[in-house]
Amino acid sequence: MKTSDIEYQADGARLVGYLAVDETTVGKRPAVLVAHEGFGLNDHAKEIARRLAEAGYVAFALDYHGDGKPLTDMALAMSRIRGWIADPTGSLARGRAGLEILLRQKETDASRVAGIGYCFGGTLVLDMARSGEDLKVVVGFHSGLGTGRPAAPGGVKSTVLVQIGAEDPVIPAEQRLAFEREMTAAGVDWRMILYSGAGHSFTNPNANLAGRPGFSYHEPSDRRSWRAMLDAFDEVFA
Repeated sequence: MKTSDIEYQADGARLVGYLAVDETTVGKRPAVLVAHEGFGLNDHAKEIARRLAEAGYVAFALDYHGDGKPLTDMALAMSRIRGWIADPTGSLARGRAGLEILLRQKETDASRVAGIGYCFGGTLVLDMARSGEDLKVVVGFHSGLGTGRPAAPGGVKSTVLVQIGAEDPVIPAEQRLAFEREMTAAGVDWRMILYSGAGHSFTNPNANLAGRPGFSYHEPSDRRSWRAMLDAFDEVFA
């Protein structure tokens, strides 16, 4: 497998993403843009990119905070995220720049591209879908569902899958219902899977280290949500 760091610029920031490609596969193949959790590009996102490469995809883990590493200032991270939820202009610019890097790879089949994201990264890829990016499918894992720019009727080109822990304190039932109404009104091909016993960051084995109530790894939901993502890919990319 080939992995490499790729530096790029967007929204006035120096960004460093992580590319993973299985070199034993010949020719073009579907590609997946990976958007990391809210505190920065970390080993979790890079491992996801490698797993996707092993499964036969070109994977690029974008960087939306900068310098290709996690932030140590959590207050700064949350301040940025709150701003991007209210007005996603900056986060969308960073997401699109990452997508452009993915599309430039010689192995990428530009007609079969997905976006997946974790926590705020899931919000980002959902906002990319809302803005009309040509992503065939987007998948959000424990992703925030709110946005300052709701989807317009007919404006979403993507199939949408969101996967949420039923006990997630960050994404309450009211937010899920609002998302359902938004997607339905916009005519989106969407689905939502709720996982019992799962809280926020249920895909991250290190989630418990944060010591935050409601943030914890949940192995059954991690495993099931990965399978659901691959099933969505198989359906859309067939």
